[in-house]
Amino acid sequence: MKDDAQLICEALAGDSSSFGELVTRHQDRLYNTMVHVVGSADDARDVVQDAFVQAFVKLDTFKSNSAFYTWLYRIAFNLGISHLRRKKPTVSIDKLQEDTGSEPTDADDAPSDRIEQQERAGQVHEALAQLSEEHRSVLVLREMEDRTYEEISAILDVPVGTVRSRLHRARIQLRDQLKEVLQEDLS
Repeated sequence: MKDDAQLICEALAGDSSSFGELVTRHQDRLYNTMVHVVGSADDARDVVQDAFVQAFVKLDTFKSNSAFYTWLYRIAFNLGISHLRRKKPTVSIDKLQEDTGSEPTDADDAPSDRIEQQERAGQVHEALAQLSEEHRSVLVLREMEDRTYEEISAILDVPVGTVRSRLHRARIQLRDQLKEVLQEDLS
């Protein structure tokens, strides 16, 4: 199995099937991350497709000092943020659940447990959508993508200290948002 560097060299030499292998290798992971960034499966598909087109066009600018996925993610993230700026976010718990297909995985759960789990997931998505772009992105990368501070720093092109600070603030904001959502449910 060829590594990313070999596939990039072959793609730069004109072998489009090598770039196709890169797409196949990274598309699912990138899509799953972009769903959390942009909040919609349809929008995530569009962003990922645009990211691969841009990556193909700019492949000759890729510097091998970072992982290909990190470079690709940065392209997709920037496109996702641009997309969010053009589109006012509207959050519907039902729509988020429909778009992300979040279904409980434990078949032994009682129906009421599944409904409660879906409601909680929706509440988290709603609270996440209310965070600023910079806080949401650092939180998604750390908590959902399990990225290290250094990786997040490289992806977002900010110092590690900024990553730590944003993550701290994002967690506080998310906690406060969830308190508000949970209090509304109790009313």
